[in-house]
Order: sequence, then C-alpha cells, then structure tokens
Amino acid sequence: MNTNNLHIMPEIDKSQGLEFGLYTLGDHLPNPHTGQRIPASQRIKEIIETAEYAEQAGIDTFQIGESHQDYFASQAHLIILSAIAQVTKQIKIASGSTIISTSDPVRVFEDASTIDLISGGRMEIIAGRASRVGLYDLLGYSLNDYEALFEEKFNLLLNINENEYVNWQGEFRAPLKNAHVIPRPENDKNGLPIWRAVGGSMASAHKAGLAGVPMYQAHLGGPAEAFKSRIDLYRQTAEERGYDVSKLPVATAGFFFAHEDKLEAYRKYYPHINEGMKKSNGQGFPKQSFAEGQDYRSVINVGDPDLIIEKILYQHELFNHDRYIAQLDFGGVTLDDIKRNIDIIGEKILPAIKKYTKPQGEQ
Repeated sequence: MNTNNLHIMPEIDKSQGLEFGLYTLGDHLPNPHTGQRIPASQRIKEIIETAEYAEQAGIDTFQIGESHQDYFASQAHLIILSAIAQVTKQIKIASGSTIISTSDPVRVFEDASTIDLISGGRMEIIAGRASRVGLYDLLGYSLNDYEALFEEKFNLLLNINENEYVNWQGEFRAPLKNAHVIPRPENDKNGLPIWRAVGGSMASAHKAGLAGVPMYQAHLGGPAEAFKSRIDLYRQTAEERGYDVSKLPVATAGFFFAHEDKLEAYRKYYPHINEGMKKSNGQGFPKQSFAEGQDYRSVINVGDPDLIIEKILYQHELFNHDRYIAQLDFGGVTLDDIKRNIDIIGEKILPAIKKYTKPQGEQ
C-alpha cells in the first residue's frame, strides 16, 4: 500500500451509511413558470438560508460552485461559503467546484483555510476545470492551456495543502521559494480535504486514481450504468498505484427534485431544467431524455420519495459511493419549493437512504 503519499481525506463515517448533501452552482435564472427573476442580493441570501435549512433537516453537506457568466451570482463562491460558515454549526461545507485552472492556488488555499477556521473545521475543496469556458478570457487565460493549467495548479494546490513551506516551480506563475502559506487549518494535518472533479473524461478519472485523491463526479442525465466505468477505472488505477481504495471516497452529484406525486415532480421541474440549460449552456434539455428519468435506473433523481429512494439505492449498488450531492435549485426554483424538497429529504428520503446503505450489522 502506498502510505507515503496518502492525501488528506474527508471524514466520512461509513457506519452511518451514504452521506447526502446539496449543491448549488449559484445560478441566477428566471422562474420559467412566472418569467420573473429575483434580485441577485435575494438569490445569494436564499442560498445562505438554504444551507441553514439543510442543516436543520440533518443533511450532511452543502457546497457551492463558481461561475463567471450571465445568469449566475456565484462568481465569489468562497465569500458565500464564508457567510454559510458563520450561520451554521455542523453541516460540512465545500466548494463545488472551485475552478483551480483560472485561480491562484495560494489564494484559494488562504481563503478556504480561513473558512475552515471560521467554521470550526468543516471546509472541503472540490477542484475542477470549468464546463463553461468564458471565464478563461475574462480572467486572462488561454483555452489552449486548458489541460495544462488544471494539472499544474491542482498539483500545486495539493503541495500547498500538505506543506506549510512550499518550494515550487511551474509554467504558469512565478516560482515559490520557501513560501510560508498561512493560515493553516487547525487539525492534526494542517490541511484540507481536496477532491478532484471529474466530468465525462475517462482520462480525468484515471489521473484522479494516479494521484490518489478523492473523486467527485457530476451527472446530467442518462442511465446510471453509463457512469460506472469512470468510477471503476479510478479505483482500479488507484489500486494499481498502491493506494488503499477503501480509504479513497467517491462522490456523485446531479439533478434532484422531489414531489409527493411522481408525474407532478416531472411536470414541475422540467421547465426549470430546460429553460435553465438554454440560458446557461445554449441548448435545452431533451424532453424525451428527461422523461426517461422515471426509470429507476436513470441517474436523474426526480420523482416521488419512493422512486428517488429506489434510484439512489440502485446507484449506490452500482457505484458503492460515499456521498451523493443533490442539485435541486437550478433554473429559478423558488425558495418555497427548495424548502419543501428539503423537508421531504429530511423526513422521508434521508432516513431510508441511511438505513439501507449502512454496513450489515450496523442497521
């Protein structure tokens, strides 16, 4: 086993079953049912309120991604996370994801470590590339360096996280010579859990396994089975590299919307997904693909509580993952609907998921 290069891992109590969290990309989109868009100030305050409400419902983690384009309000996602750190007590918080390619890893660590101190040790970083690439021009980077930027900066972030004094040299920034990077988290390793976000690329899953870092994989739609190959490759690569795979967590994420009536869930949520994707990605979500989500084998976790429980348990059988993160606010979903979803999660979905994913003997 490779014990000399085991990175800092998130603390996940597997005896309690699958962790359940919420994530938001901080989109600031009109409600397609009303055509109205709330002010950005209200949207940001509602994200903070959602995190508070999620904690009260017993949800394990809450994360915010960054985006630097029209129809988003999360350009400064770590600042919003800092506000959440102050108003919550126990829910884990994470960036989801921080676009490390166009950020300075020193600054990311300083900010995230400060949030960890504010929160009492609850902060995690999920580092990603960006599926919306307009921020490269905005922040002064070339898309030609898309892969190289991520690999270099992700490795530098890991270096900073595991060494208080850093010596480093790369292509895209000035060298660091015995640089003292502070503040540090106040834990026994003086660092933070750092996940690697993996999109549709098998190569990225392979690199996550080579590095022996936790893997975070987001899903848009389709059969859950289609996403298993990347998780399998990640674990296989890590094992071949000498890592203890049982200590390498996997998280998945995707669309979520619950309603007591299954068909009403699909009727109500589809316009949010379709219109939101049109504005943020340039094309809508195919209606037929969304309708196919009613099959329990679909990775889209939309429906009544019983169907969603069946879906998540099926996904857990496939992936044997440690954490599932639900995106239920995309496309102008109202705060009332978000809170109703959180109530359903806390009262019906979470107890069942925890019960049936606990190891045998713990149930």
